[in-house]
Order: sequence, then C-alpha cells, then structure tokens
Amino acid sequence: MGRSRPAHDPAARCRRVAIVFGDQLNADSAVFDGFDPQADAVWMAESADEATGTWNHKSRIVFFLSAMRHFRDAQRAAGRVVHYHELSPDASTDRGADLRTILSDDLARLRPDRIVVVEPGEYRTRSMVESVAAGCGVAVDVLGDRSFYTSHDEFDSWASGRKSLVMEQFYRTVRKRHGILIDDDGRPEGGQWNYDSDNRESFGKTGPSSIPKPIGFAPDAITRRVIDLVRHRFPEHPGRIDRFDLPVTTGQAREALADFIASRLPDFGRYEDAMWTGEPVLYHSRLSAALNAKLIDARSCVDAAIDAYRRGAAPLNSVEGFVRQIVGWREFVRGVYWNRMPGYAKLNALECDDHDVPACFWTGETDMRCVSEAMRSLIDRAWTHHIERLMVLGQFALLSGVHPYRFHEWHMAMYVDAADWVSLPNALGMSQFGDGGVIATKPYCASGNYINRMSNYCSGCRYDPRVADGQNACPFTTLYWDFLARHRDRLASNHRMGFQLKNLERKPAHELDRIRARAATLRDTLEQPAAGRPTPRPGQNKENRP
Repeated sequence: MGRSRPAHDPAARCRRVAIVFGDQLNADSAVFDGFDPQADAVWMAESADEATGTWNHKSRIVFFLSAMRHFRDAQRAAGRVVHYHELSPDASTDRGADLRTILSDDLARLRPDRIVVVEPGEYRTRSMVESVAAGCGVAVDVLGDRSFYTSHDEFDSWASGRKSLVMEQFYRTVRKRHGILIDDDGRPEGGQWNYDSDNRESFGKTGPSSIPKPIGFAPDAITRRVIDLVRHRFPEHPGRIDRFDLPVTTGQAREALADFIASRLPDFGRYEDAMWTGEPVLYHSRLSAALNAKLIDARSCVDAAIDAYRRGAAPLNSVEGFVRQIVGWREFVRGVYWNRMPGYAKLNALECDDHDVPACFWTGETDMRCVSEAMRSLIDRAWTHHIERLMVLGQFALLSGVHPYRFHEWHMAMYVDAADWVSLPNALGMSQFGDGGVIATKPYCASGNYINRMSNYCSGCRYDPRVADGQNACPFTTLYWDFLARHRDRLASNHRMGFQLKNLERKPAHELDRIRARAATLRDTLEQPAAGRPTPRPGQNKENRP
C-alpha cells in the first residue's frame, strides 16, 4: 500500500492521516503511536475562519500560528510528511476559509485508508471531523487525550449518580488515584487536602517586594513572519502584538516552567488572589497557554512543583495551590464540559437578556481603575491572572447582566490560553453562573470593597468602593446591590447567599431605589462604543451558540 515510497513524497496516497490541531502540539500524542513515516502523514491547517469567525486578539493568533509552524518543522525534521495549509499575506490565495473545506479537499486528494485524531478540545470540531470523514467515506479513529490525568469515561463514572459535582471531591479522588501529594499512609501531605485558607493574603499598603519578571522569548524568524502576517491580514483585531514573548516550542515552555518553579512558585500560594498596579503577572506561572496547546505536559508541571517542595525550595501551601489549579480545576472543568455538552453552551440560569460585554472590554478605555489595569494586561499580553478574570472582568460582566455565552465568546477572543473546553465552564459557568451551580455553588459577586481589600486599584480611582449611590459611587458596588435585588427570589434558596441577602434586606427602600436607578443608567451606557469607535463583536459558533 505504497510503503516503498520515500517519506518526502507528499503526492502519494497514504495509509493513515494523523490530524493535529493547534492545541495538540505534543510530540508524544497518541496519533503518533505506530506512525510509519513511509506510509502515514500528518495533516495540519491554519484557517482564516479560526481567526475571524470569533474576533481574536492579535497575540492569540500569533501564538497559535507560530507554535503550529514550529511543530510542523519539528515533525518534518523527524522525517514525517506533513500536509500543512499555511495562511498567506494575500487572502485570495487561501485554498479555503474554514477547516471543514480544507480538510475535505485534502482527504479527497490524499485518499487515506483512515484518519486518526486525538479527541479535539471543542465539541463542534470533533463533530466536524466525524462529519467530513463520513462524507469522504474514510474511517476515523478518535483517540483519548492522555495529556490529562482523567479520561472522559473516568469522569463520567465519577459524576454518575451525584446530585452535585463538587470540584474538591473530584480533586481528592484524582490525587488518591495518582498518588499526588499523598504520604505513605495514604493521607494528604501535611494533613490537609486544601491550603486555600493560607492563600488569600493581600500586599497591604506597602505593596509587593521585588518580583522576578517571568522569562520571555524574543520572536525568532518564524514568529516574526507570523507577526508580519497578522499585522497585514488582521489589522483591525483587538490587542497589541509588539510585546509578544510567549513560549512557542516545547523547549521554551520547559524553560518557562523552570523559571516559574525557581523564582515565583515559593510565593505563589500566599499571594495567589492578590492584585497590584503595574504587576500583571505577580507570582503566577503564565504557563496556561503552553499547557492548553500541549507544548508542555500537565504531569511535568505537577512533578516539578512537588519536587521543589521535596527539596525545600517551595512551601506546601504554594505547591498544593498550584497542583490544585492543574489536577483539580483544569481536569474538573474539562470533565464537566464533555459530560454536559452540547446543551451546556445554551445554559442561562439567570435568564440574562442578549447583552454583549461592555465596550471597554475591547478597548480598555474606562475610568474604573481596576478594569483599566486588567484590560491593560489583556490588551498588551492577551492574558490576565485568574483573580482579575474572575473578580474584576468576570464579576463586572456578571453584575452588568451580560449574557453568559457572550462573555464566553469574548473570553475566547481575547485570552491566548482560552479553549472551548476550558472557557465554557470557567466563563459561562463559574464566572457568570450561567449553569446555575454546576461549577460554582454560588455566584462570584461582591462589592467594590473586595477589590479594595485585595489590591491598590481603588487608591486614586475617582470612584469610592464604599459608596453605592451618587456620582462617586463605585460601579461595582452599585451593580452588586442591584444584582442581589434583581435575583433575590432566584437566589433565596441558595444557603451560601443567605448573608448577602440579609444585608440586602437591611437596605432602606428609598436607598435601594436610588441604587437601582443608577445601576440601570450604568447598564444602558456599558455597550456604547468608546470615543466614537465601533465596538468589535465576536463571531458566532453556530453549532453551539444559543
């Protein structure tokens, strides 16, 4: 079946086509099991639709295209045939705008006996591959993604029969199964499963001491060509591109991990939830994009952190907090995604109207200092740490009544590490409470006082976090009380909201009326284009969008 052909002959018919998507860039992927360079081929494609179907941050596009091209070249250097569709500066020369068209055309040309693909990270992508394969009369093997600790079947088995899915319970199950931070007697290292109570410190008035800046990687020739392409083809997309320094190869990702373990992990846990002006990274790893693209393996990150603890180089609360992000939250949200899709994407538990994200979520132009600080990082780097995502940008969208799927679309567009499997549960579910409590047992809502306690953002801001009514009232505080009032009946049965709802009841009716009137005015102005410029809108994933 053509086994005598040389590996460099791309025209001959192949036995198997191994599909590799842009978030599957691990050389030990299951698609390479039994790979025969003389008979098999790799298929990869850049698609204009992936960049424009959802409005993408320029740096997000650069990251994926550069990482894919580096991976392609590494596979070719290893002697494998790679059929690769590369975007060109001239859109008229593209062979197709979407992955479906490109894949269909290439399968018709290559006529493989079968396709192999690791389960994609997006429900619609898996459906697309299976549909195209059926249309071309080609068998397809969808393989498990062994870069995760938990398979879909294992998660479904754990979730079966449970009235609620609690991440902490799942996290303990995975740690026991894999012996992660478990002592010889089968108990959690240090006697506790969770050190979250030790990981909530703020920097106080003095601010953080000197923080080692994370390692960055100057764009090489491949990345520079991609940057030029993005500047030419996607000039109107949001975000900056001149500060791009993310790892785009496995080697670079390993360097980034080593840098985090040595310089920032020791204080990561203690200040995990803190924020500070001009410090977008603080002690966070900034490894999420490399992890989700599979440039680095989750086990490598967990093992390196635990090794630092064993060597006395990092305290247990920091190591457990980092491990929980990967073994707990990352695995849990993936399990929920595949367990609940496709219906999960249509959930809207708070029955929000079809409101888009505020205009400042694209431009960064706002006089709210906390939002401005978070957006500066997002525009510059296509990334913010998790507290700015959840308790600044996410919370503001929640309090404002943004439709949960619109928030997910925006998150997918602006964050370099966003993938459908991780964004839907985190953005639609945890942040916007769109799933009604599947991911989080209560809405993550607070007044501006929370941000004031965990950061210095309120210092010098024109708004007062303690005030809910009037021109100087903090929009977070105003919208917080309005949110509680709007959803009072819906949240009354949630015992975790009892304290907040009791405080709402103490508000005099005339004061609450003024607060709600101001909140209505705020919400009416949020979607107004800033400074006369149009507000970009993300595209529609028609298979998922409600």
